[in-house]
Amino acid sequence: MSLSVLLVEDDRELRRTLRDALLVEGYQVHAAASLADARALAAHNTLDLVLLDLGLPDGDGASLLAELRQRSSAPLLVISARHDEGQKISLLDAGADDYLVKPFSLSELLARMRVALRHRGTVLAAAITQYRAAGVAVDLSARRVTRDGAEVHLTPTEFALLARLVRSAGQVVTHRQLLSDVWGPEYVEHTHYLRLYLGQLRAKLEAVPADPRLLLTEPGVGYRLAEPN
Repeated sequence: MSLSVLLVEDDRELRRTLRDALLVEGYQVHAAASLADARALAAHNTLDLVLLDLGLPDGDGASLLAELRQRSSAPLLVISARHDEGQKISLLDAGADDYLVKPFSLSELLARMRVALRHRGTVLAAAITQYRAAGVAVDLSARRVTRDGAEVHLTPTEFALLARLVRSAGQVVTHRQLLSDVWGPEYVEHTHYLRLYLGQLRAKLEAVPADPRLLLTEPGVGYRLAEPN
């Protein structure tokens, strides 16, 4: 089962970039743009790790750190543009496991997440990043998709949807899970998004889009990516 991460970041582009990167690494991501959203997600989900920005539109992320530490020992990494040494020390003393100053590289963030999880005794399963079947090859780490050796251009949303299916290849992923993981929890009722984007993926990846062999529909439930070769 994938580890659950609460990502609290009000910058839309950075939030999307981090969420996509974490999804590719195999994490389940709950993304929040405000303290209110983060509190709601924390109350309704079991979290394995928290990434917390400080400058949020409805308050300071430090207040959420205190609340989370009252009921959870999940690793918490602060991600902030603030360079104040005193505040950094204060937050680490208050229970933060690490403090990254923006801008930071994705590789550094992922490495620090792995360290924080190891310190809690959490064993990380290797993320599924490669897929090959029926002439289609997917390399999630390289963000590269080919069909019969030719490069296939996917939009960011198409790639995120395919990546989510690759990580569960051979298994059914429900409509709600796909919508939540790719678009966010506020989109779980927008099933027309899936019909549109699955149609676009089939047009690009299937030999006969009207008779798919890779991107399969499980009526009334969700979608399944065929088992890899």
